[in-house]
Amino acid sequence: MNQDELKQLVGRAAANYVLSNVAQGAVLGVGTGSTVNFFIDEVAAFKDRFRGAVSSSIASTERLRKHGFEVLELNDVETLPVYVDGADEVDGEGHMVKGGGGALTREKIVAMVAQTFVCIVDQSKQVGQLGAFPLPVEVIPMASAAIARRFVDMGGEPALRKAKDGQTFVTDNGNWILDVQGLRIEDPVELEAEINNWPGVVTVGLFALRGANICLLGTPDGVVRVDY
Repeated sequence: MNQDELKQLVGRAAANYVLSNVAQGAVLGVGTGSTVNFFIDEVAAFKDRFRGAVSSSIASTERLRKHGFEVLELNDVETLPVYVDGADEVDGEGHMVKGGGGALTREKIVAMVAQTFVCIVDQSKQVGQLGAFPLPVEVIPMASAAIARRFVDMGGEPALRKAKDGQTFVTDNGNWILDVQGLRIEDPVELEAEINNWPGVVTVGLFALRGANICLLGTPDGVVRVDY
């Protein structure tokens, strides 16, 4: 199977997980990205079973609404039984690097409210140690250069993310993203806490303080479930 077929396979598995484990009338937490798009498409056939969804990005909101889902504001929802999202990397403890699509801050906020985080990825995203994928960091624009210098001092190679038109990429929150290569992420929990404390950082794309509870991993032999 090619990568899209693996993503579709794991998206279908996530839809089946939700149908089997989430009570009727509940609100779903829905992430962002190509694998999540397959999940949205698969679960859409059962949209009437749920009260609605909370989305972590404008793109996912549009896709959910296109399928007829009611998209709710997180401020109007007290709890989410499940949050389904992809990752750019996931290690053996459920720690993740996320933010390749630029929605890391809203993803982290929605994940914070969810009782269970279900990570859906194809097997290429499974790693022994985080750090091969450039670490996304959402920053207040005026702080971008100062924060970039701090990453250089740590041995990283930060680059300001560009959009397809060559202009600076702007998040749904109106901020910029630094993508940092070359970091050795030996303690994801400690590094996440440190970077999040830097003035001007909105959030770092390390999801270790609140990692995944379950990973549905797409492989050529089928979907493998990993519990953390």
